[in-house]
Amino acid sequence: MKTICLYFEIHQIIHLKRYRFFDIGVDHYYYDDFENERSINDIANRSYMPALNTLLDMIKSNGNYFKVAFSLSGVGMEQLEMHAPQVLEKLQELNDTGCVEFLAEPYSHGLSSLANEDTFANDVKKQCVKIEEYFGKKPTVLRNSSLIYSDDIGGQVAAMGFKGMLTEGAKHVLGWKSPHYVYHCALNPKLKLLLRDVNLSDDISLRFSNSDWDGYPLFADNYMNQIAAFPEEEQVINIFMELSALGIAQPLSSNILEFMKALPQCAKDRGITFSTPTEICKKIKSVGEVNVPDTLSWVDEERDVSSWLGNPMQREAFNKLYSVADRVRIANDPRINQDWDYLQASNNFRFMTTKPSNVGLDRGIYSSPFDAFTNYMNILGDFINRVNDLYPADVDNDQLEGLLTTIKNQDEEIEMKDKEIVRLQAKIEKIEKEAEKHHGEKPAKAAPAKKAAAKPAAKKASAKKAPAKKTTKAEPTEEKKD
Repeated sequence: MKTICLYFEIHQIIHLKRYRFFDIGVDHYYYDDFENERSINDIANRSYMPALNTLLDMIKSNGNYFKVAFSLSGVGMEQLEMHAPQVLEKLQELNDTGCVEFLAEPYSHGLSSLANEDTFANDVKKQCVKIEEYFGKKPTVLRNSSLIYSDDIGGQVAAMGFKGMLTEGAKHVLGWKSPHYVYHCALNPKLKLLLRDVNLSDDISLRFSNSDWDGYPLFADNYMNQIAAFPEEEQVINIFMELSALGIAQPLSSNILEFMKALPQCAKDRGITFSTPTEICKKIKSVGEVNVPDTLSWVDEERDVSSWLGNPMQREAFNKLYSVADRVRIANDPRINQDWDYLQASNNFRFMTTKPSNVGLDRGIYSSPFDAFTNYMNILGDFINRVNDLYPADVDNDQLEGLLTTIKNQDEEIEMKDKEIVRLQAKIEKIEKEAEKHHGEKPAKAAPAKKAAAKPAAKKASAKKAPAKKTTKAEPTEEKKD
């Protein structure tokens, strides 16, 4: 039985402001708050909210039959928290249906998987924590930024404990193979791979409203007929895209949401189901490994990383940024960490691309790739100075790590001693209270016995020594003489 794995990405860049060379060392705030608020509200109103409402209606109308998956970048969630919290509330409502899965991805939506293993691992863990806080479930399947994948990345993801990973069903990788199977990582068979069907995904996300396209207009029944026509053994159809495709790339006026609403019933009529990535990884066995020695992604015709690292400017910015990755991780300063997340976002490098693209690229405030590079490097210059000012630049990473480890150990030792002091104080207070209680009760019980014993003693003394009374009378006389 065929099953569809439908997945949407939700990510929004933190827009950088115009930052001059003369701002370095003076201004440490790098962001265009107005543009951030404007852009996130625009996309929320035009795309996210209508699309999510439609997906919720699809779930309610079809019960547990229709299922969908999302991945949210941490920086995107921060923007939604500040400017469009209704989107997160709607996602939580979708989560409550039990028909939605939330995937792991790098918090920054950056390229750390290409630069630094420790940074990549921390990036993913940070986002997993945020996802679990919002939706109550720890992700078990990872989707890297822009579906970036290689054998080495897959091996690291498997070592992090993930059961599956999403990536691109690129022709130059698959060759004669079909993307409609479950595969596994060449370096670790425990990590299953779900490969995007490029044509079926792009039919919706890129071509749906294009009247010059041969497949225009695209109807839900024809779309499902294509899927049903695949050979019986091709069971998994992965349709991955950005959520903004519904409303932005394909405007609402194109009836894109009506098309989506019709998909579940058309699938049901043909015996096709919907599954989440985790369900597929649990139920369906891998048919073999996929060898990906060179990094691939879902961007442009080449399906590689040239959109971010294809020219000297991009590589210079990339290398400069990650030259301080270890120091940022070791220092673990909250303000530095936040800027680090925002500066890592892959969009910053995409704005510097000089290659043509079949997807329109909005560079925002930048007039050219060179303009984007200059502005970013100015900001990066100030950021690196702040990192170096935090800890002396002449201290290498090993020395810094040793120093901070010592400080951490001392802090932990002090914390343990503080806890021991609190424990001992509590114990002392308990002992004192018991002693007070004991001291107050003992005299009360012993008093009658002492009183009873005193009376006979007094009688005995008076019976034996009668003259003693004269002695006691004489003593006051002597005192008067003194």
